[in-house]
Amino acid sequence: MSISKILVSQNAPRVLTQYQAVSQKFGVEFTFCPFFQIEPLTSREFRAQRINILDYTAIIFSSRHAIDAFFALAEELRNKIPETMKYFCTTEAVAMYLQKHIVYRKRKIFFGNGTPESVVDLIGPKHKGEKFLLTTSDNSSQDALTSLLEKKGLDYTKGVFVKSVSQDLSAVDIKSYDMIVFYNVADVKSLQENFPDFQQGDIKMVSFGKSIVKAMEDAGLRIDVKAPTPEAPSVARAIELYLESL
Repeated sequence: MSISKILVSQNAPRVLTQYQAVSQKFGVEFTFCPFFQIEPLTSREFRAQRINILDYTAIIFSSRHAIDAFFALAEELRNKIPETMKYFCTTEAVAMYLQKHIVYRKRKIFFGNGTPESVVDLIGPKHKGEKFLLTTSDNSSQDALTSLLEKKGLDYTKGVFVKSVSQDLSAVDIKSYDMIVFYNVADVKSLQENFPDFQQGDIKMVSFGKSIVKAMEDAGLRIDVKAPTPEAPSVARAIELYLESL
């Protein structure tokens, strides 16, 4: 089977160079279409978790969406966040985003290099006595980080602040594509909700990241290309190598 049309379940990246190179080399067409969007939980949904934000002395953020949702919910629930609150962020970009909601220079803000290990290293023995609230989404387990927090004996609670909502894909002719790329568990959920009678057939499936593999297998989807790998650190490179093998 030849590959000519590829559907990527995300917004188009700012830099399309890699995809353009693959298009020119193999004559394939990429279509970028997010399968879901991130929305903050309503106050009612958040209350169901029985979490009181003010019981915690430190917050762990891994995304901008979680930051927006956290402060929106705090305001709606009339929780005035004390200036003594400590913020631990997975990356500098996430930490800098806090400026949208607080006076950055007056708060205790720490950021890692994107790995769970870097966040736990930031906490170290100095902040071990804090009570941590780990912000998550409804489809993110944060297993790597929680296992490290538990190993260090840290007091933490996971709180869901954002949820994945499937996009309306009724305008997408899903069967016209020869290959579909999935990144997130919510992508699979959206596929099933939008196309309940979907049959993979000859359509090739690409998984990016370990967390999506189980969701795809549970949905009965055959994975033809997996990334990242040492040889293919990006989706574009993984597809390129696959097309070269045909």
